[in-house]
Amino acid sequence: MLQDIEHHLACPHCAQALARHERTLRCPAGHSFDLAKQGYVSLLAGDAHTGTGDTADMVAARADFLAAGHYRPIADALAQAAAEALAQTAGDDWQGGDGLIADLGAGTGYYLAHVLDALPGRAGAALDISKYALRRAAKAHPRIGAVVCDAWRPLPLLDGAADLMLNVFAPRNGPEIHRVLRPGATLLLVSPTGRHLRELVDALGLLSVDEDKQRRIDEKLGPYLAPAGRREIEFTLRLGPADVRTVVGMGPSAWHTDPDALAAALGALPEPVEVTASVTVAAYRR
Repeated sequence: MLQDIEHHLACPHCAQALARHERTLRCPAGHSFDLAKQGYVSLLAGDAHTGTGDTADMVAARADFLAAGHYRPIADALAQAAAEALAQTAGDDWQGGDGLIADLGAGTGYYLAHVLDALPGRAGAALDISKYALRRAAKAHPRIGAVVCDAWRPLPLLDGAADLMLNVFAPRNGPEIHRVLRPGATLLLVSPTGRHLRELVDALGLLSVDEDKQRRIDEKLGPYLAPAGRREIEFTLRLGPADVRTVVGMGPSAWHTDPDALAAALGALPEPVEVTASVTVAAYRR
């Protein structure tokens, strides 16, 4: 719930700490933000644009696909990596402690909820620009607080608020991740490899993953964080036609795929179709 993370939140206008006053959060400078009845708070600056956020249809597709358990191996690997990282960096209090688990680009909160299940004393901040996603994230776990924000602007969290940050298939803002992580804390970043969903990429003409993606991520984060290990997670999905439509609709290809061409290509796929899921779980230390 928001109450679990409010003391870590910062005003997007002046970066001062926020405090609750009934149904609003306010900073000492007088900026105030109303709490939405769906359980989240928007801490977007007044000139921010939300057009890049996931639409209601994309969020619904992602929620259905994740609820079916297709990406559960990724969630399990992330939860294990989170427990290991905190055990190394947070001492005896790694399961609890006041430091946040912050998920940048949290979407529906699916991955953050799995991590919090493995860390029973921790609270999590789900950060995303899509209010449709955060309506779901606010209900995904009792210890999640959901906050609308722009990943490319100063994040509405105080300096050093997070003991751990997650970033799963989402934008990465190196300077802000560095600022929000406490010294010695860890970022866990999940990104697709070039083999991810390759069967669908070839058959349906979806957006492909650059084979050089991991190197480019390392270069962009290099000035702010040090690599601290990585592992690859690869497994086979067996997807029916509805699942395939869902996985296309929940990702970036949803913005670039012609519906008529997609329908024709879907009709040519076997039922079910075997699809490779392949990601890297990389750790970076502040």
